[in-house]
Amino acid sequence: MGGVIELFFVMMVIASLAFAPLGYFIYMYTKKNGEPFGNIEPHGDTESPLLIAVEKAIKKVKSFI
Repeated sequence: MGGVIELFFVMMVIASLAFAPLGYFIYMYTKKNGEPFGNIEPHGDTESPLLIAVEKAIKKVKSFI
C-alpha cells in the first residue's frame, strides 16, 4: 500500500511540472484583461515615421508614372 501512495505523490509532482506553463499562461492572460503578454504589436493606431516615409516615396513614384 505504501508503494501506491508513493507513486501517487510522484505522479502529482510530474503532473504539476508538466502543467506549470499552462497555469502561467492562464495567469498572465487573466492578469492583463485578455491580453496574454500585454499589447506587443501596433494595431494601426499611430503612424510610424517609416510608414510615412514609404507612403511619400510611393506617391512620388506614382507621380512620375
